[in-house]
Amino acid sequence: MWTYYPELLATPVPRYTSYPTAAEFDAIDGDLYRSALQRTQGDVSLYVHIPFCEKICFYCGCNTGRANRRQRLESYLAALHDEIETVARELPADVRVTSIAFGGGSPNAITPDDFRTLFAAIERSFALDNPTLSIELDPRTLTPEWMAVVAELGISRASLGVQTFAAHCQQAIGRVQPEDCIVRAVDGLREAGVASLNFDLMYGLPGQTMHDLEDSLQRTRVLGADRVALFGYAHVPHVVPRQRAIDGSALPDQAQRFAMAEAGYAYFATHGYLPIGFDHFARPGGDPLAKAALEGKLRRNFQGFTDDRNEVLIGLGASAISSFPHLLAQNEKNSGRYRMLSSQGQLSANRGVMRSAEDRYRGAVIERLLCHGRARLGTALMREAQPQLEPFVTLGLASVDREWLTILPDGLPYARTIAALFDGYRPLTRRQFSSAV
Repeated sequence: MWTYYPELLATPVPRYTSYPTAAEFDAIDGDLYRSALQRTQGDVSLYVHIPFCEKICFYCGCNTGRANRRQRLESYLAALHDEIETVARELPADVRVTSIAFGGGSPNAITPDDFRTLFAAIERSFALDNPTLSIELDPRTLTPEWMAVVAELGISRASLGVQTFAAHCQQAIGRVQPEDCIVRAVDGLREAGVASLNFDLMYGLPGQTMHDLEDSLQRTRVLGADRVALFGYAHVPHVVPRQRAIDGSALPDQAQRFAMAEAGYAYFATHGYLPIGFDHFARPGGDPLAKAALEGKLRRNFQGFTDDRNEVLIGLGASAISSFPHLLAQNEKNSGRYRMLSSQGQLSANRGVMRSAEDRYRGAVIERLLCHGRARLGTALMREAQPQLEPFVTLGLASVDREWLTILPDGLPYARTIAALFDGYRPLTRRQFSSAV
């Protein structure tokens, strides 16, 4: 049983899908990104951003818009094709792509034929080395024609935005999708050859009870999800205006959220899943994420926990982020400006941060704590963090052995809070992050 210490969760913290986080991004010279591409070596991963959805959910904080105007879709896809060619020209000829992730938004907001054409453009422009293909999908608009594309291209990993099976919670967050819709998506994707299927679930939703959550957990297991990401809903309407449609007074309080996170962890940990961190789970014995966790090879990138070992991730599309050992670079967020720059054959990365040696060191510590629950700090970092670590050690949430810091089982829900102690930027930013649980 986890013990709830509200004072230790009082300060919102980042999810640390990168370090430094996007809160530290500032204007950068586009030549930095160009130079990083030109100096890239070995295997790389691609992330392709399609910022459109058929329907916009009230809770969503993603950079996405309605896919209800064909001309807007066509102009965006034309710009994305242009960017693919521009980026590929900057890469050395011996660079190989071994992983491609399609996200959004919802990639299935575009037509199957548009997606085929997009993939063909990637094949023409980059040197592909039997890449692992993954995709985020909206089950509400997952048609048989889209299932055929998944099978045809050999997409082996898919993530479904399920969130909750409770009808009243779906209504409250603007994402109505009957269970039959989810079942059809699961069956169709399995028939199409998807071997690793992820469900995104949420706790802390308006009107959500513990029974609602437990019912969603059970249905997820019965439907055979290979992975589960169980996120706490972050209600920040001052940052995400569309969340104003959600009744904040109906949200569970912090203590209830903590209990929900604990219930989710306990359920999956006792029903055949390997816990990864405190809010992700994967079936051992087959799923690559579980294998990476068991072998100590788990990592974090902008998609969250990953088994991707590539040091370079190239983001394509408006607002997409590229990651290099020394640089994080984000494409132009505004879709209109992105389309203009890409159509002119220009790289659009205009925000980011250069990663210093200190950044890389602290980032490695944060990543190891979140992925493996243990990290070697070094004398200087241990000395700096010792006073702030003391409450966690005293309460049995963490232990210190010379230069090693270990997050103990009872400390799992406090992992992000502990990791944030090593974030050299946190005292300097006023950005509001989500609750740690």
